[in-house]
Amino acid sequence: MKSINKMRNYYLVFFVIAALLTLWFALKFIYEAAFIFGNISIVLLLYVIKQNRLLYDTRLIYDNCIFKIPSATVSTSNSEIKLAVEEIVVSAFGLIIGNKIYKWGYHGAYGVKLKAIEINPERVYLTFGDASKTARVELLHGITNKQEVLDIKQKFWRETGIDTVVNGW
Repeated sequence: MKSINKMRNYYLVFFVIAALLTLWFALKFIYEAAFIFGNISIVLLLYVIKQNRLLYDTRLIYDNCIFKIPSATVSTSNSEIKLAVEEIVVSAFGLIIGNKIYKWGYHGAYGVKLKAIEINPERVYLTFGDASKTARVELLHGITNKQEVLDIKQKFWRETGIDTVVNGW
């Protein structure tokens, strides 16, 4: 989340500089430079808005965290496998693996949805996607207490309405 906030702040600073340069060139009647910096300002404003939305989504996932874990393996429907060792945050609204955000529950019936959750003694499997693409995430959870697993199952049921499958406990 810090890196997203940092990028948003950089874009914001560059936007303000470009906007001030646009104003300065316009007051000096150098319209070609004012036009160029005006266009740069618009592009930077769009990046600020995009980063701000990304920061909002990240905060939403962090604030509604169901559990955090230290590592994960991400596999998609086309058998692509990625290994990640950053902190992982799982919530009712999405999943954060390092700087990558997977979000679900947006765009109504046609958006990405959390489809299945399975917990065994070693891993948590999250399956999510839309009609065209599905991803399955394997999370090494390190949970040893059965009551903690049942609490996580209850949180998923309350927050998402999906019944979590618990195997091997």
